[in-house]
Amino acid sequence: MRYDSFEWQEPPPSNGVPRNAWGRQSRRVSRWHRPYTVLLIVFDLISTLGASHIASSLEKSQAGFQNRSWAFLDGTELFNFFAYVVLPLGWLVLLWTNGTYDRRYLGLGSEEFKRVLRTSVTVVAAVSLLAFATKADLSRGTVATVSLSALLLLLLGRAIARQILHLARRRTGHGAHRMVLVGTLPEALEVYTAVTRSPAAGLIPVAIHLTDGFSAARGIETPVPVYAGRDVLSLVREVGADTIAVCGSASSEPGELRRLAWQLEGTGVDLVVAPQLTDIAGPRVHIRPIEGLPLLHVEEPTLSGPGWLVKNLMDRIAAGLGLLVISPILLLIALGIRMSDPGPVFFRQTRVGHDGRTFRVWKFRTMYVDAEERKATLDELNETDGMLFKMKHDPRIFSFGAKLRATSMDELPQLINVLKGEMSLVGPRPLPADDGDYLGDVRRRLLVRPGMTGLWQVSGRSDLSWDEAVRLDLYYVDNWSLTYDLSILWRTIGVVLRRKGAY
Repeated sequence: MRYDSFEWQEPPPSNGVPRNAWGRQSRRVSRWHRPYTVLLIVFDLISTLGASHIASSLEKSQAGFQNRSWAFLDGTELFNFFAYVVLPLGWLVLLWTNGTYDRRYLGLGSEEFKRVLRTSVTVVAAVSLLAFATKADLSRGTVATVSLSALLLLLLGRAIARQILHLARRRTGHGAHRMVLVGTLPEALEVYTAVTRSPAAGLIPVAIHLTDGFSAARGIETPVPVYAGRDVLSLVREVGADTIAVCGSASSEPGELRRLAWQLEGTGVDLVVAPQLTDIAGPRVHIRPIEGLPLLHVEEPTLSGPGWLVKNLMDRIAAGLGLLVISPILLLIALGIRMSDPGPVFFRQTRVGHDGRTFRVWKFRTMYVDAEERKATLDELNETDGMLFKMKHDPRIFSFGAKLRATSMDELPQLINVLKGEMSLVGPRPLPADDGDYLGDVRRRLLVRPGMTGLWQVSGRSDLSWDEAVRLDLYYVDNWSLTYDLSILWRTIGVVLRRKGAY
């Protein structure tokens, strides 16, 4: 393990309270966010200067077109001063005050991008008000252009910076938080599994501190060392951690969590709480304090309303346009299938859809025509569990079909199902109707329409176990949103290009 990313500081005063906020910040253990923040500032400055250059070029062209070049040239120096000095610095100040450099939002989630968007709205309002107050001869098109271009460049720059951070975390472990998990063994292992699913999140558990005694872990193999009866701060120092994660019931001990928070003041060690609300996303969880008692209110999943209507419209429009645009590609694929193996171009199979209604899915045929008959002889070679049958080297797949599966192009005809309203662009995996009765947790997948892509596809596809695939599908159902759909669609592009889990 590498310890050079962390620097343990001396214990705080006896009362645990730092002298001032500046002193506390200087004693923070994990400092990966400082060079990353500098990188973001550089990217943001380049983005805002680029937007100002676009606006300046537009203003010059408009001035020449409208025969106002002399008026514009008289104010060139003033215009350039505001465009290349005041406006970029104003952007950076507003980005800072809106919390876009707050380390809690860097590298994960959508909050960072939401704050950039709010900053853009603030800049538009400020520039418009300033132009009105000074009666500046500035066109609305210039204001719109600089605002929109700056927003797009800022989002692009931060997306690139985030990918750099994720790459560093996956390959070297730099820019990550080392965590000590505090709680019972089952709770700590559940949190361990959750935070290690995504190395890009930058959370690395390095130890478990048991609250119910070491005997609870006797004879059980654990992924990280287990301790009990130790002073938590001393353990954090010993293992080189910078974060303490209090898991499940350990957070409900009266007064214990508060006293631990007091202990950590001024040490630079972060404290996070992992409540017993697994697989529930942040937008559904709200804190409602009542007489000093913070209550976590869990909202119901939003599976109807305006957002759901927009999703349905987006599905139909995208499917219709997609079929028109890729129709030549579909024709070439059909010819390739007929040349590879005589038989039908499409494979039609009954699948279970929304509310348990069945439909026939459209896919390009990738197997020989006698594939179903040959399946019985291959059952013992199944490489997955649950309701699915998968083999990495299935002899029933012909060569051109293997290429289609590797690139996921065999699923393009499912746009017909999306257009008909039987499927969605994003949703749970459509399963065959004859593989089970969908009782228990699995039936909850049927609350939404199945999708061409989904969390199962961007998280491993055929490499996932059945239980893991079901968990991801249920997570999607419980935490659906339009933003989440767009995020999955974007991630699907990378997964398809890498051909991850496609066979």
